[in-house]
Amino acid sequence: MNHDSPRRRRGREEGETLHGLLAPTEAEERAGYGPLRVEHEEISPEDAKRRHLRRRNTMLTAIVLFAVALIISGTIVGPRLGLFQTKDYHGEGNGTSVTFTVSDGDGNATIAQNLESEGVVADAERFLDVYEERSDGQFIQPGTFELQERMSSESAVDSMLGTGGAAEHYVAINQGLRMDETFDQLAEATGIPVSEFEQFEDDTAAFGIPDEFPTLEGYLHPGEYRFPTDAGAEDVLEEMTQRTKDDLADLDITDDEEIFHAVTVGSILEFEATPQDYAAVAGAIDNRIENPDGETQGFLQSDATVAYGLGEKTYQITNEQKADTGNRYNTFAHQGLPVGPIGSPDKTALSAAADPEDNDYYFWVTVDLDTGETKFARTYEEHQQNVAEYEQWCSENEGKCV
Repeated sequence: MNHDSPRRRRGREEGETLHGLLAPTEAEERAGYGPLRVEHEEISPEDAKRRHLRRRNTMLTAIVLFAVALIISGTIVGPRLGLFQTKDYHGEGNGTSVTFTVSDGDGNATIAQNLESEGVVADAERFLDVYEERSDGQFIQPGTFELQERMSSESAVDSMLGTGGAAEHYVAINQGLRMDETFDQLAEATGIPVSEFEQFEDDTAAFGIPDEFPTLEGYLHPGEYRFPTDAGAEDVLEEMTQRTKDDLADLDITDDEEIFHAVTVGSILEFEATPQDYAAVAGAIDNRIENPDGETQGFLQSDATVAYGLGEKTYQITNEQKADTGNRYNTFAHQGLPVGPIGSPDKTALSAAADPEDNDYYFWVTVDLDTGETKFARTYEEHQQNVAEYEQWCSENEGKCV
């Protein structure tokens, strides 16, 4: 039995073309059905290009809107979920040193937050977690720690607990400080009472200082120090005086009298001149001391030494104070050097004192306290002209010559 339909037979007869398959049968034609028509839209190349551009722009707009939505969602939700936070760094730091101080009373949370603020660790909470894991009952002690930026929490914890470095007291002793001022700074930095430093102030023998020195003044070397937290007052003073002894040895100043001269003159230079004039002023000081028959009669006449003996810091010394023989540091009333240094000089001042400029000056005065400009003179008459220049500067700069 042949199951081919009239439409299929016609399709085979017409070569299985689409037209043959869709053409109506004879019965359909008798019933009035016509062939199926397929509409074909004719568009110009310009219209086709415009349609393509519209489709592309629509797609790009959709992509941009989707990306904006992702960014907005991430901005709002991400920080709440901690998605964009660096929870920890890796390694022992990036090489940039951070001097980090833990003060008395600082709790772990404060320490952690300060570490994060100073860029040592990435996240305070992560530091606390690591501390809990690794502390084993140890506590972070007050003191100063040499850390680095961008340390892992593990490295920071180990350093502060002593596994990677010991706690220290940090103190910076500025040039030009007197002994009492130095003791105050040491006490503040270390927590050691001032009285414990003061008990050593005239015990020069305990630190190998020549007998010519009445106190430790002159040997409390300026500079930066890091003392172990268990160091006592004697330990601290031992390290400071040793630095001065090392400087003297480096400069080949070994005789006790030479040492006294260099340290005492060096201390005066730091108050009477700026570094560029140290050698010249040292030469003028030696000229005065070595020529007692000259115009200055062997008197150093330094305002700075008088002020030290008075326990003051001032440029204004009265005639009455200059005449006071009871002040052992009064170089207007006593010939030669004062009984001891008036500060603790650094190596630059010691070097100038030991090797002064060979000149014929006897007088000097700083005529501009801002720049440190100093003028020299051979006679008192010339000196008075320089003093007048200094006084003029003081009148034009009220409050600076006190």
